Amino acid sequence: MERLLENMMYSARWILAPIYFGLSFALLALAVKFFQELIHLAPHLLETAEADLILVVLSLVDMALVGGLLVMVMISGYENFVSQLDIDEGKEKLSWLGKMDSGSLKMKVAASIVAISSIHLLKVFMNATNIDNDKLMWYVVIHLTFVVSAFAMGLLDKLAKDKSYD
Repeated sequence: MERLLENMMYSARWILAPIYFGLSFALLALAVKFFQELIHLAPHLLETAEADLILVVLSLVDMALVGGLLVMVMISGYENFVSQLDIDEGKEKLSWLGKMDSGSLKMKVAASIVAISSIHLLKVFMNATNIDNDKLMWYVVIHLTFVVSAFAMGLLDKLAKDKSYD
């Protein structure tokens, strides 16, 4: 009975596979929005003010970071929790493939969230004349929360690794 239960629990990891595949649809939706922004920008490029152009470019960078994060979570999560990817010989293989454990994936996600939050905060500061001070303060507090959380996660991860070598 115990063996059957253990095998069922171990097999249940495959429930994650469609979830990771579903992230590819989120990536596709992000790509559509990315190119939609470019298409909206193109006819007005010469008349767009520099500050407005920077805001659009920051939005594009933001989408690219989120896209990279999706790919990282999708592929690393699948490899860590479902099954190893079998990439054919001679095909291009990502350098980090098979090397990112759940701890390092967690740190990459935290760093990406801080980077995305930084870009969002920069966009908010560039539009600061349209935002009241209380709202601006909350943006900064939320961003600092992400920064402190990522730092704390990194510190705890380092302490856990140092402790495991004892």
